[in-house]
Amino acid sequence: MLRYAAVIVLSLMAVPVSAAPVSFDGAWKTQKFSLFSSNTYGFNGNSVSVTSDGSVSLAYRPLDTSYWNATSAQWSWRVDEGVPATDLRQKGGDDRNLALYFVFLPPDQAQALQGASVRKLLTNDAARVLVYVWGGAHKRGAVLGSPYLGSRGKTIVLRGAGTGSASETVNLGRDYANAFGGGGAALVGVALSGDSDDTDTRIRASISGLRVD
Repeated sequence: MLRYAAVIVLSLMAVPVSAAPVSFDGAWKTQKFSLFSSNTYGFNGNSVSVTSDGSVSLAYRPLDTSYWNATSAQWSWRVDEGVPATDLRQKGGDDRNLALYFVFLPPDQAQALQGASVRKLLTNDAARVLVYVWGGAHKRGAVLGSPYLGSRGKTIVLRGAGTGSASETVNLGRDYANAFGGGGAALVGVALSGDSDDTDTRIRASISGLRVD
């Protein structure tokens, strides 16, 4: 078993990674949190629009093995209408304009859980999730505990509540090490959400040009 695990790790380390786009295509699937509340996502290849009217849901896309060694990401996002500033540490009161999730698993778990649903991944004890957020009443760079993921997730604030447009580049490897203490992990999926249900407000926003390397 140990020899098999070592082979998996070495094979993943040998996978070359260059800057690669993550398309907003039909591979994305929506996960509702309520039967009566869901956002609307408009997937259009290079970009996705997010419409949220007092609602919340999450869209998830698994990543194949060519992405698993990625250590950085970049994207652009825009908020034309957003939610007020909230405390992102408060469960049930943490509305935010946009959140982009990067989901990691240990290499052996990544192999075993290929094709698993986002709900199964996010409730897996081995999963670790970095959540980059536009929203909240916190300063840029704040690293917060997740009220839903516990020790398995960290929220990193890139933009406070407000509107406008911006481009981001994040160091996934450094942020993962700072949040979870390092260790090998495979980037197995990405997710995005808008969240306006607690404040019963509206979001009109978009994300484009998502790439990882």
